[in-house]
Amino acid sequence: MISFVRQFIIAACLCWLAHGEVTRIEITERSPFADGKGFGPAGAYERLKGRMFIETDPVNQANERIHDLQRAPRNARGKVESWTDFFLLKPVDASKGNGVLLYDVNNRGNMLALWTFNDGERTNDPKTEAHAGHGFLMKHGFSVLWCGWNGEVQADDTQRLLCGLPIATENGKTITGKAHLEITSTEKVFSRAFSWSPWGVGAAFPSASLDNTDATLTMRPHRDADGIEVPRAEWAFGRWENDKLIPDATHVYVKARLRPGWLYDLVYTAKEPRVTGLGLTAMRDCVAFFRHGDPKTNPLAGAVEKACVFGISQSGRVVHHFLYEGLNGDEQGRIVFDGALIHVAGSGKGMFNHRFRMSTEYGTQHEGHLSGSEFFPLAPLPQTDPVTGESGNSLARSRKSGHTPRILFTQSSTEYWSRAASLLHTDVEGQTDLTLPDDVRVYLVAGAQHLGKSDGTPGICQQPRNTLDDRGPVLRAMLMHLVKWVKNGQTPPPSRHPRLADQTLVTFGTWKSQFPKIPGHHLPTHAYQPPRLDFGPRFQSEGIADIIPPKTGKPFLTLLPAVNADGNETSGIVLPEVAVPLGTYTGWNLRSPQVGAETMLSPLDGMFIPFAKTKADREKTGDPRLSLEERYPTQSEYLTCLTEAAKKLQAEGFLLDEDVTRIIERAEKMARD
Repeated sequence: MISFVRQFIIAACLCWLAHGEVTRIEITERSPFADGKGFGPAGAYERLKGRMFIETDPVNQANERIHDLQRAPRNARGKVESWTDFFLLKPVDASKGNGVLLYDVNNRGNMLALWTFNDGERTNDPKTEAHAGHGFLMKHGFSVLWCGWNGEVQADDTQRLLCGLPIATENGKTITGKAHLEITSTEKVFSRAFSWSPWGVGAAFPSASLDNTDATLTMRPHRDADGIEVPRAEWAFGRWENDKLIPDATHVYVKARLRPGWLYDLVYTAKEPRVTGLGLTAMRDCVAFFRHGDPKTNPLAGAVEKACVFGISQSGRVVHHFLYEGLNGDEQGRIVFDGALIHVAGSGKGMFNHRFRMSTEYGTQHEGHLSGSEFFPLAPLPQTDPVTGESGNSLARSRKSGHTPRILFTQSSTEYWSRAASLLHTDVEGQTDLTLPDDVRVYLVAGAQHLGKSDGTPGICQQPRNTLDDRGPVLRAMLMHLVKWVKNGQTPPPSRHPRLADQTLVTFGTWKSQFPKIPGHHLPTHAYQPPRLDFGPRFQSEGIADIIPPKTGKPFLTLLPAVNADGNETSGIVLPEVAVPLGTYTGWNLRSPQVGAETMLSPLDGMFIPFAKTKADREKTGDPRLSLEERYPTQSEYLTCLTEAAKKLQAEGFLLDEDVTRIIERAEKMARD
């Protein structure tokens, strides 16, 4: 095994001239997957781990949108060097696969495809049968690929995928510039990393100095409130560890502690900007290598007919932004991705190609309004902003180059509340439905939450979180549609999302009048309305913000899915559990008072509010929703209705046979219990 790997590395090292962007690959491990278990016609799978070394040509037209590329150091060949980790799962005999390479855009270094499609145990080092789950992707013959793209990701014991991006300089000198960060906490703590999230701490751009005398820190309970400046003597660049302050240029310390739920705006002078956009070209070049690389070094040589890209949340926004930048053609002008499955990204893109901006940041109803994750153009077709007069199309550059993939956008209810999803299919003023292009579909999964099925505990919320199992069932069906679409032109079902025309897409005021008055449950005060932001004249053309923090303008107008008398949404893909409900499923949930900002929404959570068991129970509490006994006189009647709903969705193309079986079996077990 070791000898083989070494030979493979040597062969790869000798072939850089033949491969353009990827100059060298090092395979550090090649071993059986899932203990050598066979997966149907594709047979046994193997795993390959390693690192790719890439050279990017600053004068190639394919790279013209990579901001600060001209300021990156160059080697003797005039190229800019970077590297990325990669991980490949493939049939041992690659020719037995289905001819489709599925590229999973990692989320903050985390691999999600097996967890999503296979219901496998989540890991960043998949090797066991538990990681393979029920083997959906393998049974269908996919080769599955990951690589690093996010220069913020730092190594830890979870084996996150990393990439190495160069630092931009000006005439050989360190670049500094103003940066803005919004820092929040759900706990009363002394310090926070500049870029903290539950999924990992990002490598933020450090303060140019620990003094940074021009730096300011402002606090407010919510974005519309006036800011309160924290006196400079009351905070510092540092982290609190073992009851003492340790100077740190990537952390902020507050003597009075951070107030839970409050928004802290840090403006400071940052240094050492990464050429962030090279993370996007790393994705491009990694996939291009496995599609077209020399057979002497490419383990998939001759086995890839089509490539599809998949991304959840931030990773979905990366895909949309990748297409916005027109990067779906490699340096040789070949298409990279034939199809894209973009899940729970709302209408967002992100700060994936900008100086001194963090890709982890994104806007929600309470947080991140100044992040810039929602910027015009928002929709994948030509439109004009009547406020600014700007015209655009999020796919314009991909269309111009002829490299537009076929795209499926899937959204949960949360994206309409906290991620401005309606702007993907309405005008920016929320007045008209847009007619989507023939190669784009948009689907809402009614009543689902951003994070997928929860364990039903409240977490940081006031109410138990949403338990709807939507991700696997819907995305498995969507992936198979995408494959048929890119391989033989078989079109997927028409878009299924709320619309103004049939009054299934409504204003917040209309939604509020529709939602039932359930005892003990408070309603939101509003949904996310992303503001128009002005970062200055160089932001779009060069990725450089001259106005820090940005100026805020009139918000874009977002709309919500209408609900019925139970509070359940009526449009989109209505899964059997929502069509034949045992309670109300929502994409929103208010924050708990313990984490602060209790009138605001938890960023990514929904909730499940069960129906009363009997009429007497609901009348006792004043619940206007019919009880279970009023809806389903017998368990048999409930199961019959659920089965009919599942088979209807199957016939419409939104569930696979195997998921219909799982849904019915789960309902039968729950009825027995």
